[in-house]
Amino acid sequence: MKEKLINTSEWDTVIESKHSLFDINFKELWHYRDLLVLFVKRDFVTVYKQTILGPLWFFIQPLLTTITFTVIFGNVAQLSTDGAPKLIFYMAGITLWNYFSTCLTTVSGVFNANAGIFGKVYFPRLIMPLTIVISNLMKFGVQFLLFICFVVYYSMNNQITPNSWMLLTPIIIILMALISMGIGLILSSMTTKYKDLNQLISFGIQLFMYATPVIYPSSSVPENFKWVLDWNPLVALFDYMRFAYMGIGTFNMYDLLYPTIFSIVILMIGILVFNKTQKTFMDTV
Repeated sequence: MKEKLINTSEWDTVIESKHSLFDINFKELWHYRDLLVLFVKRDFVTVYKQTILGPLWFFIQPLLTTITFTVIFGNVAQLSTDGAPKLIFYMAGITLWNYFSTCLTTVSGVFNANAGIFGKVYFPRLIMPLTIVISNLMKFGVQFLLFICFVVYYSMNNQITPNSWMLLTPIIIILMALISMGIGLILSSMTTKYKDLNQLISFGIQLFMYATPVIYPSSSVPENFKWVLDWNPLVALFDYMRFAYMGIGTFNMYDLLYPTIFSIVILMIGILVFNKTQKTFMDTV
């Protein structure tokens, strides 16, 4: 019996593994852009789809959290706000922190949450983390508009002094997105094997908030604890928000050097680990 030879030159598509763990097929990601848009719409619309107040929760949640922080940390604990009105001081920190913590938490569980669809349909797995970052960016945009309304109100009453540094806000948000995505990608690869990490991540993020100037200004930290802030790449981003929109504290362009380098490095490491894990994660999920 003669063996029938297969003419490989007639093949249309060849599926093969990546040659490098750092490979990102941007052309393929662009090809699946419609799927990305579909996932983003799904995540944004379905969050409060069957609730009574619907999209109003995008405003209610940060507002209630801000009021709670104002009462507990501002009035009861009497934490310093560097002379800024307490309400807008806490709202600035909460708005930025909500975006970071939500992105990090959700990206860290991307393999476990999407194991079903990953096992049935092929598409670039990086689509899912990108979906999380972009959909949460839209939610951040809604909450940021609420923050801007308070900025306008307090500036008209001469209680804060916004300045031209506000123009750098897109860069700050990009850095925040890259850092949260990079760390989330690393953690997502670990949670496929160690399920207990999901609980630890939620607890760790809560603790990390207190190591970040969300509810207090950097200037109020004692000298013997300054080293904690020095190693935290988020500190400059929160200091920026209050300096640009309230005119309190200090900030300069050199402050962005460390978070920029950190965001690039952590994202590269995250992609490396993510690409390695996506090949075998179905055996452990």
